[in-house]
Amino acid sequence: MAHFQEWELETSRTGVGAVSTVSIFRKRFGHSSVCTGTIGGFTLKEVLNQALAQQVTETSQSAWSPHSMERTDGASKARTGKVVNCLFPNPDAVFRLICFPWAGGGSVYFAKWGQEIHNSLEVHSIRLAGRESRSEEPFVNDIHQVADEIAHALLPVLQDKSFAFFGHSMGAYIAFMTALCLKEKYKLEPMHIFVSSANAPHSKSRFHLPETPKMSEEQIIHYIMEIGGTPENLTNNEELLQQYIPKLMADIYLASNFFFDSPPEAVLSCGLTCFVGSKDFAEDLEAWKDITSGSFDIHVLPGNHFYLMEPSNESFLKKCITRHLELSALTMY
Repeated sequence: MAHFQEWELETSRTGVGAVSTVSIFRKRFGHSSVCTGTIGGFTLKEVLNQALAQQVTETSQSAWSPHSMERTDGASKARTGKVVNCLFPNPDAVFRLICFPWAGGGSVYFAKWGQEIHNSLEVHSIRLAGRESRSEEPFVNDIHQVADEIAHALLPVLQDKSFAFFGHSMGAYIAFMTALCLKEKYKLEPMHIFVSSANAPHSKSRFHLPETPKMSEEQIIHYIMEIGGTPENLTNNEELLQQYIPKLMADIYLASNFFFDSPPEAVLSCGLTCFVGSKDFAEDLEAWKDITSGSFDIHVLPGNHFYLMEPSNESFLKKCITRHLELSALTMY
């Protein structure tokens, strides 16, 4: 962990909200504590662990009672391993980041984040039906069913650490619906949700297929490519593209058939951060603030719908996510 003074300066440059967090600590522990890198005699990492341990204890006493949760057994572990991919386990992590793929995507891209992300995070990536080790399973066309399966599979993963969601494009909607499912069924909520390249679920600007019932598969694929909804490494590789098309088509229908009414009040209370490419077709990110009563901010990065594949943008995402989670944990203390 960086010296607190350096960490404060770096965070301030990102506009994540370090000033308000630092003021909390100065009020509670005094100005000198912040500048020396210790807080009440503890290092920043020790404070984070104490704050998170307290939160997990409180959660265990409410949501994780034996009457409301099933115990982790062989069957639930198998289900979790089928749906959740963690390539780089990190037992000493303070947070767990759960990532949700874009339309047609698999779990590997985000699972690899675990190799180079800050050591306070352990990364898990969602594997949807019909791909990778689940290739024999049929695609699911109901986002509520998808979210319910993911929420159930995540339960063993969420028992002992605070967690956050990151979803790109269609993955943002699955992340959001999974968060709702966890809250409604299990009284669990992410400490933060990060959505990328996705209009708000209730926005009129949200992507839907044109209302042309006679569109062929070829026309749909062409339309998606025209608006930049497919990674370039696939559009330039015919063999990969042919493997990708069935998954893409299934997910396009899944996302296009998902409707969410404008909420009369916030349905979540966690912080929410939006990321988007400067040349992206997603344009109504402001409406995401209707979803939550927590903090809200937007970051625009150079690039198109797949801006996150640019190494400098990926690096920014990882650092920004880490800082948000550290700040959230600090404000709990």
